[in-house]
Amino acid sequence: MDNLYRVSAFTKDDTGGNDAGVYIHADHLSDKEMQSIAYEVGYSETAFVLKSDVADFKVRFFTPITEVDLCGHASIATFYTLRELNIIEKGFYTQETKAGLLKIKVDADDIHIELSKPLFFQKVNKKEIEASFNHIEFDDSLDCYVVSTGIKEIFVPVKNNDILNKLIPHKNILMEVAKRYDAIGMHVFALGDDVDAYGRNFAPVVGIDEESATGTSNGALACYLNKFYKQKEQYILHQGYQIGKPSELKATLTFDDINIKEVWIGGKAKFK
Repeated sequence: MDNLYRVSAFTKDDTGGNDAGVYIHADHLSDKEMQSIAYEVGYSETAFVLKSDVADFKVRFFTPITEVDLCGHASIATFYTLRELNIIEKGFYTQETKAGLLKIKVDADDIHIELSKPLFFQKVNKKEIEASFNHIEFDDSLDCYVVSTGIKEIFVPVKNNDILNKLIPHKNILMEVAKRYDAIGMHVFALGDDVDAYGRNFAPVVGIDEESATGTSNGALACYLNKFYKQKEQYILHQGYQIGKPSELKATLTFDDINIKEVWIGGKAKFK
C-alpha cells in the first residue's frame, strides 16, 4: 500500500519507541477497510489521515480490533510522517479527532501533541488492583486514581522500579477492573531519580497487552504527578524498557493561575 508508512514514535536515542501505522490520503477508505488495514498492520494503533472542514487534518485511530478516540504516539507518528514527506513544515497545526480538536507543534526534531485537559475521576481502592498482577507493592504515599487526557485509565503507583519490572499482569482480571471504571486499562508507574517516572501500560480492553510508549497515558501521568506529587512545568517519562523498546516522552504543562491550561506530550520519531 503506497499510502501506508510504519513509524516508531517516542524513540530514545533512535531506538525503541512505539510502532504505529500511518495511512495518508485515507478519505476513500470505509470504516471496515480502515479496521481491516489496522488489523493487518498489527500495531497497537494505526492512524488514518483525512481532510477536515474544521482543522488542518482529520485523524482517526484504530487498534487491531476497534477504533479509539485518540492515540498520542500515533499522532506523533502522523505528523512526523507529514513533515518527512514535505506535506507540512515546522509550525503549529490542528487535528480533528474523536477526542476533540487538538493542536500539534512540529519542530525540527520533536513533535508535540496537545492532549485534552485532565479529568480526575474517582480514587480506586488498592485492594481492587492487587489481583490484577502476580505480585505488587504499592507506593503508600500515592493513591490509585482514574485520570484522562483523552482516554480514561487507572493510574497505579508502585514502590520502586524493581517492583515495576517484575510485574506480570493477569489479563482477564485487569480487564474486569478496568471495565468497572470505564477505563481501557492501567498505567503502572514508579517514581524515578534520573527521570520523573518509569511506566508500564496495559490496555487489554482495546486489545493491547502491553504498550511501549503511550502518549495520552503519560500526559495524564504528568497531570497526576502535578496534582498529587510534585508541581513542575515539564516531566520526563520513560516506558517500554521491560519489553525491550526503551521510550522517552516529554510532557509539558501550561497553567492558567493554578489550573492546568494545556497538556502537551512530545518526543522523537523515525521511519521503521
